[in-house]
Amino acid sequence: MDFKDTVKLLACAYGPAGREEKAAAVLQEQLAPYVDDIRRDALGNLIGFKKGISGKSVMLSAHMDQIGLIVLDIDDKGFLRVAPVGGIDSEITACREVVFENGTRGVTYYEDKKLTAANAKLENFFIDIGCATREEAESHVSIGDICIYAPHFVDMGNRISCGALDDRVCCAIILEALKELKTEHDLYVVFTAQEEVGLRGAEAAAYGIKPDFSLNLDVTASGDTPECFVHPMALGKGATVKYMDRSAVYTHPVIDFMRSAAERAGVRVQTEVLRYGGTDGGVIQRTRGGVAAGCISVATRYIHSPVETVDVSDCMEAAKLICAILSEKELPTA
Repeated sequence: MDFKDTVKLLACAYGPAGREEKAAAVLQEQLAPYVDDIRRDALGNLIGFKKGISGKSVMLSAHMDQIGLIVLDIDDKGFLRVAPVGGIDSEITACREVVFENGTRGVTYYEDKKLTAANAKLENFFIDIGCATREEAESHVSIGDICIYAPHFVDMGNRISCGALDDRVCCAIILEALKELKTEHDLYVVFTAQEEVGLRGAEAAAYGIKPDFSLNLDVTASGDTPECFVHPMALGKGATVKYMDRSAVYTHPVIDFMRSAAERAGVRVQTEVLRYGGTDGGVIQRTRGGVAAGCISVATRYIHSPVETVDVSDCMEAAKLICAILSEKELPTA
């Protein structure tokens, strides 16, 4: 399976925060050839382990959950009222197709008597699943069920677009790296749960693993679209080495280690400074007495929308960077 096919397979799997089972099942099948053991922990993280010889351990991670909408109520006419699971933007959510775990499909709209898509809040939204009564709707969906944006994969040649590239594209990058990765260290590959609702899975996984070094992968904002916020990251210029986001400031020893490994391997890298958002790396870094932690990001357009967009060349550079970093015999200590 080539990289694009892997991304499509993963991005189209159902797996909102707290309901990652189907996405985890797809990932487990793809991960199995590269590890000695696979397990799920109590929070739902998928953890693969491959034994090394150095006596040191590395946690390589990306989150597998996605954002969604949870059903709060079903009215007499069969319309569903919903609340966000993760960072849902109300304007982006207007007039979208959604799908539930059991395959039930619907469309979103909003109370339009005095509102528009631009000023409606999520409490003004509803989902229409084609039913005329509460009883009919309840035969398809229950309160507490979670839907996601219906996935549509778009192949644009060098670039690809789909919902849930945050962060399934980074899960795919890890799988791509594992094809070539050679490391002397104990390797824990962790596809984490519940990142989108507070970095919860990574915190539990890192506490249990207690790694000597952590390398997390996630998407990051791009600054290369018309009239966008200013960011130094852009599509097509390589993977990024994260310096800071709202969840963490990464240390010079780790940053220097990552950049030196990239230079020796001839991997193109960008510098990432993000003024908002956060990743699993932030909670891993401060687990127990602290972990030497780094983060590789992939510049992504339109994050938390159904049309998240990445450049395939950046993904390939990120996979090469993983291999370069984890092939090093010595690991950073701070």
